[in-house]
Amino acid sequence: MGPVLGIVSLILLLMQLLLVARVVLDWSVALAGPAAPGSIRSRLSAGARAVTEPILAPVRRFLPPLRLGTVSIDLAFIVVFIAILVIRQLIS
Repeated sequence: MGPVLGIVSLILLLMQLLLVARVVLDWSVALAGPAAPGSIRSRLSAGARAVTEPILAPVRRFLPPLRLGTVSIDLAFIVVFIAILVIRQLIS
């Protein structure tokens, strides 16, 4: 693997980690309640959202969240995460 593909793979890995961090932080709101403004959890959540939302929003326009009663499943997240996995496998 060349240096350019190595850098692309690293960027994709970091994006995967940020997506997982966003899921964990979103679930922490559901389990522990909303974070206090200015808290570490609030800042981490805002940072993860700021980085991942520009990638998820266009996919969400074509693939809206799936509603199952009171539960909503973000299909855009799943599609982007799997696409990153596939791209990383193809370039390695």
